[in-house]
Formats: sequence, C-alpha cells, structure tokens
Amino acid sequence: MRYYFMRYPGGKAKAVTFSYDDGLKTDIRLLERLNHYGIKATLNINNSFIGRTSGKPKLTQEDIQTYILDAGHEVAVHGDNHRAPGILRSVDIIRDVLDCRLGLEKRFGRIVKGMAYPDSGVRIFQGGMTYQQVRQCLQDVGIVYARSLSGDNTLFRMPEDWYAWNPSAHHANPNVVSYAEEFVAIDFSKLSSAWRYPRLFYLWGHSYEFDNNNNWELLDTLGQILGGKEDTWYATNMEIYEYTKAYESLETSADGTIIYNPTLRKIWFEIDGKPYEIEPGQTLKIEE
Repeated sequence: MRYYFMRYPGGKAKAVTFSYDDGLKTDIRLLERLNHYGIKATLNINNSFIGRTSGKPKLTQEDIQTYILDAGHEVAVHGDNHRAPGILRSVDIIRDVLDCRLGLEKRFGRIVKGMAYPDSGVRIFQGGMTYQQVRQCLQDVGIVYARSLSGDNTLFRMPEDWYAWNPSAHHANPNVVSYAEEFVAIDFSKLSSAWRYPRLFYLWGHSYEFDNNNNWELLDTLGQILGGKEDTWYATNMEIYEYTKAYESLETSADGTIIYNPTLRKIWFEIDGKPYEIEPGQTLKIEE
C-alpha cells in the first residue's frame, strides 16, 4: 500500500490564503500590501452594506471591482445582514445567505459560492438549531465552503469539512509570526511518509483592526515571511476548494497503478514521495 498526497499547482506542497471580513475601506490598503507580496485573499462581503458610509466606511461596488476582482482576489458571502446563522431560524439563514449571494452575483456578473460565517462564526446555537442544520441550509443555497472559527490550526491541515474550514490563526494572535515562520520552515525532504500531507497557511481578520491597533507593520512582517516563496501556491479560498475537489475526482484502479483524470484541470500529486502530474483526460500508469 502506498501513500497518495495531493500537491498544489506546479507540484508545490504548501499554499497560503488570506480571508478578510466586512468589505471595509481599509481593505484597499490591505490589498495593496498583499499584492506587493504576491498573496491572494478572499474578501467576505455583506451585499446590503456595500457603499454604506455610516459607522466604518464600506467599500463601494466600484472599489470591490477594482481592488478585489480585477486584482485576482475573491468575493465571498458574509450574510446580507451579518447575522450568526447558529442563532437564526432555518428560513432566516437561507434568506440571509441567499440574498447576499444573489446580490453579489448580480452586481459583479460572476458565480459566488464561498462564505465566511458572520458574527461569531458557527459556534453558538439556540432554539434547537444545530451545526448540521446550518450546513444543510448552506448546501441548499449552493454554498460550497464556509470559514469557521474554532481555535488555531497549527498543523496547517486542509479542512476535513468544507463547512467548518478552520483558519491557521487570526492576524492578532500573539503567536501568528511564529506560526508563519514555522510554516515556511517546513522541509518536506525531512518528513516521514505519513506526514507529507499538503500544508495550508490560512490567515483571517478585519482590516480595520490594523488601524485600531496602529500596527500595519505586522502585515508587512507577515508578507515578508510568507510571500515570494517558490515552494508555495498563493490562492484564494475558492481556488483552493476547486483544485482540491478536482484532485479528489481522480479515478484510480483497485491496485492503484492506473489513474485517470476526468477533470478539465492539470493535477499534481505524489505517491510515496515520488511526484506526478496528470493532464485533463489523461490516463496515467504507475509502476508497481
């Protein structure tokens, strides 16, 4: 028996993604710095709040198009009214998520299927609501992943449940710099076979927190540590989800020696430490 592990595009074993919430004007400064370091992000937007000037100023539709979408980042759902789904009725979860999705898709002319749970994530429940019911509501309206919050993911693992996608850390975590350094230092040539699974560094937060704490230099520190690495794929949340699903669609013979790629994507993987790549529609024979 062999160990099969996904590899990201180009055969890379590491990926980095950022996720920032609420569609704030301070996101422009955030994105300009991320672009400088070659890091990609998913921005989680409340459709009904776009362009709002009361409170913390929100991005306009033009801002989102220019600074997020035209720059290769992703827009995702954050609830039309920024309500925690675990304390809503099922009908209200569906309405809040679907209204946000419909609004974003109409504004920007593209499919929006990702999400970050708003207002405390999906950690608090009431009225008989359960995580399984929330998950079903999201599936029913076509959401394919949702970022959650349940402690630090310091093993940098990919999600086992795409509707409970746990980030590595919030940027204000006092250990975030050491986490980033630990991630970058991972040397796959020194790992035992069972530990060669792909790694993902996933950072989240709100851009206004850099203003509140007067610490934008932290973003530069993280960018300098994480950015520009040849062994790392820089991707949005959705790009990571879609690539992983393509890898999981590979078809393998019972003895593991024949692999067929039914997708439209080129896919990379390794078997017992040996790298492979497979073109769309290709059948690959693996030596026993």
